[in-house]
Amino acid sequence: MVFSIRLTVQEKKIVESYVRMHSISLGEAFKQALFEKIEDEYDITVCEEALKEYEASGRKSRPIEELWQELGIRDTEFKQHQNSKKNFKSSINIQWK
Repeated sequence: MVFSIRLTVQEKKIVESYVRMHSISLGEAFKQALFEKIEDEYDITVCEEALKEYEASGRKSRPIEELWQELGIRDTEFKQHQNSKKNFKSSINIQWK
């Protein structure tokens, strides 16, 4: 299947820059973008359907702290773990800047 897309001069520059940066063809860039969009919309639809099903079931969620208590995890331990993950992520981000 073949498509024709009209782009402004500015849009064309952006696309050409993107394909050079990622070492892919123009067709591959548009194909990837299209399928990512389809996947995103599919995920949203599935999520919305699952939420409706959950709400219709009458089940109720509960505070995460109750689960932590059942598992013997203290709130401070969880927060320390989350903070250590954040610090790790930001160190990776710094390396790539």
